[in-house]
Amino acid sequence: MAVKQTILLKSLFILGLVVSSSMTSVTFASSEQAWNKHDQEIKTACIKASQLKNAKPISNVMLFDDRVGYSSLLIQGKYPQAHMKNKMGQELCLWNKTSKKAYVTEANMKVR
Repeated sequence: MAVKQTILLKSLFILGLVVSSSMTSVTFASSEQAWNKHDQEIKTACIKASQLKNAKPISNVMLFDDRVGYSSLLIQGKYPQAHMKNKMGQELCLWNKTSKKAYVTEANMKVR
């Protein structure tokens, strides 16, 4: 009887290890609502940081690996300076995931 109990206890122990190790590798996907909120937060921050008039997103939010720490968004609007005569322009916005701040730079598509 002692041998059967030892085997049973070892089996239960191993089963417990398997179950607990599989539970730690389970990841939970964010809901569509959470992703929409995340994207809207980025879009709002990027538009606010933009120097362009009537700025609006013209791309989807581009997600980078968490090790990079940024997401990006391409936005378009009109230059506010009088000498630019309402010319359209584009900016690339980088959104810092940690600080939740947006940074923009001019991103007109001109190949050098």
